[in-house]
Amino acid sequence: MKQRLNIALQPKVVRTATRFALIVGPTLVMINHGDTIIAGEMTTIDWLKSAITMLVPYTVSTLSSISAYTSCQSNTD
Repeated sequence: MKQRLNIALQPKVVRTATRFALIVGPTLVMINHGDTIIAGEMTTIDWLKSAITMLVPYTVSTLSSISAYTSCQSNTD
């Protein structure tokens, strides 16, 4: 678990995950909430859901990086 956390906190992993979140996150928010954003009808709960939605691509990218790194490590052992 500690090794996976160390991988997740590496600057390159954080930068990559952040880039994905900033590109994919707003796209997902617009797909899920675009109509209410445009109509100006977003509630506090909708904004909270949107913020959580932004975390999805970050999490997927980070987990993918951890998986790839550990897979490469197990292939060299």
